[in-house]
Amino acid sequence: MRWTDAEGRGLEHCLLTLGPEGLTLEGVVAGTREGEYGAHYEVRTDASGRTRAVRLRYVGGPELRLTVDADARWRDAIRDVRLPDLDGCLDVDLGITPATNTLAIRRLGLSVGEARAIRAAYVPLPSQIDGVFVPSPADQRYTRLGDRLWRYEGLFRSFVAELPVDDLGLVLDYPVLFRRLDAARGASDDAQPAPAGAPVRGEAWP
Repeated sequence: MRWTDAEGRGLEHCLLTLGPEGLTLEGVVAGTREGEYGAHYEVRTDASGRTRAVRLRYVGGPELRLTVDADARWRDAIRDVRLPDLDGCLDVDLGITPATNTLAIRRLGLSVGEARAIRAAYVPLPSQIDGVFVPSPADQRYTRLGDRLWRYEGLFRSFVAELPVDDLGLVLDYPVLFRRLDAARGASDDAQPAPAGAPVRGEAWP
């Protein structure tokens, strides 16, 4: 799937791969939020939807590689140090893309009317990096307003948005920030099965 920014100047191409061991999000971004930049990212989860590995590289800039163990303990794989401030975070939130909202939406599996507060590992935009390039803990809340409508609250920055999603939990429109370019396409166009013929796990998000 592809997104553009609110002004229609940036572009992202993202692929969601579903498999029996979890999902993978991989994308490239030519971004314009708070400055111009290029980036490539990859996020992998386990079968329960918890983030287990993150890679992000800004073109001509810093690179981030993270691993997360089964107890939600995070490690900076480049510097080979633990990141205890992120302990307990089950999801990553990449500031450059709306794709990572899908991680919490799918993992939480809320019923309509339910809400859940979480703490995610927020990965900053280039302009937000101050010193070492590492995520920071970010308090958030997700509320399921309808079958295909969620409210996202960035409690760490007093931000609220209502997010329409498709049947995979991928964001169609992110007010003020992002807009899906292929929103008319079906969910089957947005996801690919895992390599080596593995069956797709949960093609439609509940």
